[in-house]
Amino acid sequence: MSSSIKSLVLAALLAAGLAHAALPEPVAQLMQSAQIPQEAAGVIVMRGDTVLVSHNPTLSMQPASTMKLFTTMAALEQLGPVFRGRTEFRTNADVVNGVLQGDLILRGGADADLNEDALSHMLQALRNQGIRRIKGDIVVDRQLFQPSRPDAGQPPFDEYPWAYYNVIPNAALVNTNLLKVEMRSSADKLSLVMLPELDKVSIRSEMKLSDTPCAAWENGWRSPDYTRKGDRIEVVLHGSFPKDCVKSTSINVLDSQDYLARLLLAEWRQQGGTLSGEVRDSGTTIPASRLLAEHVSRTLPEILRDTNKQSDNTLARTIFLSLGSLEADPTLGSRPLAADAGRASTAMRAETAIRAWLQQHNIDGNGLVVDNGSGLSRSERATPAQLAGVLQAGLKSLWMPEFLASLPIAATDGTMRRRLKDSPAAQRARLKTGSLKGVIAVAGYVPDASNQPCIVVAILNDEHVANGAGRAVLDALTDWVARQGGATAQAPLPPPDNR
Repeated sequence: MSSSIKSLVLAALLAAGLAHAALPEPVAQLMQSAQIPQEAAGVIVMRGDTVLVSHNPTLSMQPASTMKLFTTMAALEQLGPVFRGRTEFRTNADVVNGVLQGDLILRGGADADLNEDALSHMLQALRNQGIRRIKGDIVVDRQLFQPSRPDAGQPPFDEYPWAYYNVIPNAALVNTNLLKVEMRSSADKLSLVMLPELDKVSIRSEMKLSDTPCAAWENGWRSPDYTRKGDRIEVVLHGSFPKDCVKSTSINVLDSQDYLARLLLAEWRQQGGTLSGEVRDSGTTIPASRLLAEHVSRTLPEILRDTNKQSDNTLARTIFLSLGSLEADPTLGSRPLAADAGRASTAMRAETAIRAWLQQHNIDGNGLVVDNGSGLSRSERATPAQLAGVLQAGLKSLWMPEFLASLPIAATDGTMRRRLKDSPAAQRARLKTGSLKGVIAVAGYVPDASNQPCIVVAILNDEHVANGAGRAVLDALTDWVARQGGATAQAPLPPPDNR
């Protein structure tokens, strides 16, 4: 290990002797039964400065969504608890007799709560100012992020590019670019409702009705797509759907400029407004202009709860890119950082911000690979020791309550709501989960039997973690920690929860 390592976590590991805190026997047995090799595991359990378990603590591994802890903890401390993303309507034109004499500018500001209701209220603010017609264009300024369209040219992460978790944000993303589709079938007919309503966008089905159970409807689902005829778009559903079934799902199929443009037009026309020009992307930053209307997101701690509890990749990526583009403003919520003379990408600036935060907390960055800050990546890497360092910093942070409140609670909510129901960790452990094909992980806090908080980090990188085997190992470790210390320390380990 590097002599420059200053991490308190690694110092504790060195003091304890890295080889003398082996995996608990029940955990090792489950790994052996599942054919998960011990070299595929990285585990740290600490109570204060005491190391209870240390197994490959400095191994650089795929962390899956536990990577979100780097992004959210750094953002909370660097952007602060009153940070908010914002969306603005601006113009350089005058209003004469109810007509805006030029362009209306929509300036994106990484507003995680921008949806059709927010746009409707912003457009209503224009109507309240007497504007009924826009003589120019509606120009979308996404230049806060560079590149302005991080999704452009990106290959699909997996075979489900339409899935909500694959949405890549830009600075003016609205409604997470999702269409909610309600499917309602009888014995011989399938009816569809699509929300929100978009200008000149319709939906139809090529799905065949089947006799499969309603609960298994996803088995017949195939990737949706769309066709374009002139200025009209038709979303098309494929596969099969059960008879006498009602289900809804959300899909990401339209280009985000198409989505925003058609939502703006639908909302503006609903309010009686007219547009002489078109909705277009600015392509470049638009000079200063006067503010007509605005929307701000909820505060950062509220966004973090949605991010970590539900493991929302789009929110995590938005926060990550905000670290490279925004700073907190006590009045506005946020404002753009000064332009980077070196024209570094927003993602590069975000990574620099995270590494600077790690350095401030004496957490060694060797072996850390940052891609998009969400963990939905095959290139991101982190060590268990680094994650433990982040968790230690979280306990000492001014914003510790806000950070803890963002983590899923075992057997209660988020991605942990169905896990560890019969364990003493239930309703007590707060753990960020992570899962990719061949990857399973947890990182967070587990009170022991004496109610002393323990930091727990466990990552498994192996194909044999599939079908619940890896999760059973991690749940067994969490349960073991929750039973350490106090009168219940020697209680027998229950069978692993494989639900």
